[in-house]
Amino acid sequence: SRRRAPHQPGRFLSPLVLSIAREEGVSMSALEYLPGTGKENRVTKKDILDYVAAGKPSLVPQAPVAAQPAPLEPEPVPAKAAPAAIAAPAPAPAPAPTASNQAPAAKPAPSVSGGQELIEMDRMRKMIAQRMVDSVRIAPHVTSFVEADVTELVNWRNKHKDAYKKREGENLTFTPLFIQAVARAIQDFPNINVSVDGDYIIKKKDINIGIAVALPSGNLIVPVIHKADQLNLNGLSKKVNDLANRARTNKLTPADLEGGTYTLSNVGSFGNLMGTPIIMQPQVAIMAVGAIKKKPAVIETPQGDLIGVRQFMFLSHSYDHRVVDGSLGGMFVRKVADYLEQFDPNTTI
Repeated sequence: SRRRAPHQPGRFLSPLVLSIAREEGVSMSALEYLPGTGKENRVTKKDILDYVAAGKPSLVPQAPVAAQPAPLEPEPVPAKAAPAAIAAPAPAPAPAPTASNQAPAAKPAPSVSGGQELIEMDRMRKMIAQRMVDSVRIAPHVTSFVEADVTELVNWRNKHKDAYKKREGENLTFTPLFIQAVARAIQDFPNINVSVDGDYIIKKKDINIGIAVALPSGNLIVPVIHKADQLNLNGLSKKVNDLANRARTNKLTPADLEGGTYTLSNVGSFGNLMGTPIIMQPQVAIMAVGAIKKKPAVIETPQGDLIGVRQFMFLSHSYDHRVVDGSLGGMFVRKVADYLEQFDPNTTI
């Protein structure tokens, strides 16, 4: 028989697992007790599909039941001449289905008028929608903004990108440079690298940075670079390119999507200057990096101030105000900007 998992009220359930549960009519109480084979006993896609294939056996422990009297034998129908017999008690009606054991009723499709098209969300879009709604409901979002002068960073990339492409056969993008700065800032401010479980804060040892990747379908997926702080720029560049390519060709594995502790979203790739990203639960912060633009700026020199053309970008840092206050959230994004502005032009890759 299937071994019961210990009760884990409020255990983390991925949007994919929740989506399958809704479609297959698996109750939340069953999910609480379903054995998980994933990291930290999390329920995986295979776990819930195996449970459904097994006929959804009962997993919730039953409350102790008081001893019941032996069932009464059915009373024979009395003859007309016999005295009236006491009727046996009618059997109790079957309990009505409850919200916990009843599959959610499908909502009827909305009606549309002429000239409109009705498109049902695919499974991934439903998952994204539910995840975003849950995050806004769970976490009070605050966003801090910093503008960074990344002129040295841009010049360095322009100097090395062609040789890197020739040597590695891959593009040298800005994303690994941003990830490196974020990972270093997390080392300086480890209380950003946490999650929340009820009244407890869980501090993460590993720095696992998710990168938001737009898919050809218009959907979004967030593969994870595990232990990003332990990779050099070349390692980060290869990892970013590999995950992005496999995401767009639908070749990511479940392990590629698990364990993220912080997320980076490059809205600049769409020409956006800044954004207010929504936190990936159960993380507590996320950063959006905007497009790099040339701007006139005051340059301080020993001979006095000058006006010059510099390369600037905005960093937008959204954080969960339950556990990250404005001081920590603001200092963190400022530190990321400092690492980008102070990039060493002699860095090798």
